[in-house]
Amino acid sequence: MAITIRPLTPADRASWEPLWQGYLTFYKTSIPAEVTENSWRRFHVDGLPAYALGAFDGDRMVGFVHYIFHLSNWLLNPTCYLQDLFTSPEARGKGVGRALIEAVYDKAREAGSTRVYWLTQDTNLTAMQLYDKVATKAGFTQYRKDV
Repeated sequence: MAITIRPLTPADRASWEPLWQGYLTFYKTSIPAEVTENSWRRFHVDGLPAYALGAFDGDRMVGFVHYIFHLSNWLLNPTCYLQDLFTSPEARGKGVGRALIEAVYDKAREAGSTRVYWLTQDTNLTAMQLYDKVATKAGFTQYRKDV
């Protein structure tokens, strides 16, 4: 599998959408269509700090990553939150996830960021095998409340 990583364009929507739905299904969740539409639109607005990269095997998208830059009270430079990462089931174990993470690392360096971080569910053991190789577990537990 020869993977190419590149920024997603509006023309990639039809290839991205099934993977996005697969990601939501994997996490046993759903979101309103208007949220999906708004997220997709944000990736393509200059000046917004939200980005999307796709992993392609030839012309076929086999994975994506979404990432966001934001300020931090702990660092001088912006930090990069890798918000969503997904590969198609047939692409798993073939280096696609690692390539997407490494591409975000490159984008973070280009932006002057000194940190990339992300969250995953405690039960996502397969992905954590990769994450343990490419990053350091921070030891924090997330708490949240929808308001």
